[in-house]
Amino acid sequence: MSELLQRFPGAQRALFRSYHIGGCSSCGFRPDETLAQVCGRNGGLPVEEVTETILASHEAEQKMQISPEDLSRRLQEPNPPVIVDVRAREEWDAVHIEGSEFLTQELMQEMMTAWPKDREIVFLCHHGVRSLDATSYFAGHGFSDVKSLSGGIDAWSVQVDPSLPRYHVE
Repeated sequence: MSELLQRFPGAQRALFRSYHIGGCSSCGFRPDETLAQVCGRNGGLPVEEVTETILASHEAEQKMQISPEDLSRRLQEPNPPVIVDVRAREEWDAVHIEGSEFLTQELMQEMMTAWPKDREIVFLCHHGVRSLDATSYFAGHGFSDVKSLSGGIDAWSVQVDPSLPRYHVE
């Protein structure tokens, strides 16, 4: 499973969404298990079907991402997207993209109740994993134009704005 998750980071979301596997300790899996083992102890799920589900989910998640370069271009155009940063407060305080909004409970409530569902929103985090979770969550709640910044602020600081410091979370 470890190798699978490295190659297809959204596999855990796909497994949970489709089969309720991997969302908590009672339905979790170990990194050293194989997909066949996980399928076997979850009702004998067909490995081929589960693999197809993971691949389809991966393709869908690729479409939900925007590259740093494309986001940089979009920010220069009329009606730029709103950037919502889903990192921890400490990460935000250390470095953030100018003009982005820090996701708080209050902002989330406002987004869910008052923002138009077709508003263009780009979520970002450190490496693009948590932001993809947020993108999937908002898409699942009817938002039609949500994206995740691929590679997160780390990729942004390399590809678009090298003046932003990179960091490592321990």
